[in-house]
Amino acid sequence: MSIVRLDPGARMSEAVIHGNTIYLAGQVEEGPDVGAQTKAVLASIDALLERAGSSKANILSATIWLSDINDFAAMNKEWDAWVDKSNPPARATSEGKLAAPQFKVEIIIVAAKP
Repeated sequence: MSIVRLDPGARMSEAVIHGNTIYLAGQVEEGPDVGAQTKAVLASIDALLERAGSSKANILSATIWLSDINDFAAMNKEWDAWVDKSNPPARATSEGKLAAPQFKVEIIIVAAKP
């Protein structure tokens, strides 16, 4: 089975496709608050999945990291408006320090190719 890497760099690739499974790197975006960052991250996820030949309807799992768990409701507001309600993925959300202090949310996705 071949392995395809999207936007590979010295440290990581933005996405790796192995067979019919797509693994996205953790996606972060800058913005004034967790809502704006979540919306931008979800747009990045949409774009990467499209490049990989998939869509949010095919997401298998999502792992969400928040720098402050008190932002859970604000993040969920954006997530709930975006997620495919007919095909919601398995999901976990936790609080943790992110790579840089300006990031409030990081989302990691595993999806299938249809």
